[in-house]
Amino acid sequence: MSQDLYELLGVARDADADTIKKAYRRLARQYHPDVNPDPDAQERFKEISRAYEVLSDQQKRAAYDRGGDPFGGMGGGGFGQGAGFSFTDIMDAFFGGQAGGGQGRGPRPRERRGQDALIRLEVDLAEAAFGVTRELKVDTAVLCSTCHGEGAAPGTHPVPCETCHGSGEVAHVQRSFLGEIRTLRPCAACRGFGTIIPDPCRECSGDGRVRSRRTLTVKIPAGVDDGTRVQLTGEGEVGPGGGPAGDLYVEIHVAPHSTFTRHGNDLHCTVTLPMTAAALGTTLTLPTLEADVVEAEGEESESGVETSFELDIRAGTQSGSEHVLRGRGVPGLRGGRGNLIVTVVVETPTRLDPRQEELLRELAAIRDEESPTGQVRPAQKSMFGRIRDAFNQH
Repeated sequence: MSQDLYELLGVARDADADTIKKAYRRLARQYHPDVNPDPDAQERFKEISRAYEVLSDQQKRAAYDRGGDPFGGMGGGGFGQGAGFSFTDIMDAFFGGQAGGGQGRGPRPRERRGQDALIRLEVDLAEAAFGVTRELKVDTAVLCSTCHGEGAAPGTHPVPCETCHGSGEVAHVQRSFLGEIRTLRPCAACRGFGTIIPDPCRECSGDGRVRSRRTLTVKIPAGVDDGTRVQLTGEGEVGPGGGPAGDLYVEIHVAPHSTFTRHGNDLHCTVTLPMTAAALGTTLTLPTLEADVVEAEGEESESGVETSFELDIRAGTQSGSEHVLRGRGVPGLRGGRGNLIVTVVVETPTRLDPRQEELLRELAAIRDEESPTGQVRPAQKSMFGRIRDAFNQH
């Protein structure tokens, strides 16, 4: 990184941790990819994040101020010359701390990423098919407007912990076969943060965030199905210490429709016809799924949206026959559109008056169907039965 880290954040070389943190937050809000999609801004955000990673860590900042590599590179020094492996590094790997009096890993940051949130939204079938924009009320943790995430009361700031002197760790001495082993553990007084908030913010009790109900606008894309989740980046829970927010997931639940049933991108519906209509043929007028959109938005039929269509039923149509209407189903998330499948059910009359019964008997006599025998099809043998018959023939 060729540019000076202090210049990247716009702070003086003797700036304290609080000044560095505020400078980073200000620049992050300006160059974050979610706010500024420009490629140069994204690269700038990476640079300031890397600068903050170094200057917010006491050990890395000290190494950088001495002209060394804050990320632990060898720097040409060779083994045992500052940047190489040492006895301290080996003891740290085995015992989880430091041997001797060297610096530890430093305090852990108060800022942490927030959790993701999930909210369920019920939509109509037409809304799921063609997309809809909804306003949602969500209850999540947001940045405290009083302390702006710092956790301290206005006019005050966190102070270094007197127990660990700001390092976030305290030394413990243990006796072993190697002698006395000095290890570092998180400081119990400051919980490893390195600082203590003597006067916490009354609004958030020092957490840097508060719960709040807010309204969000979510755009549901066309073609979503039951169980689909729409991700809203950065709209989840704000993290402790005013850390970056997690994501919000909106899970779609599609309400049952009175006419259509959805299977994938296909729509299914059933129409019932009297046997006379099925025998003679007829034309049906059926609604489209777009009719629900027109009704919901209060549009007129002259708007160009087709709210109904005509289905020709041929003479002699049998019960259970299907009519496939291509391109009248649900739009796909990646383009295209499914089909509408109409199943015809022929209804047999159950109550006939004397005149109707007389006419039907005349029709049966004309068609020679007064004493129908029906067609009985032999049951198909199972696979094992066919194998047995094959053996018996030989």
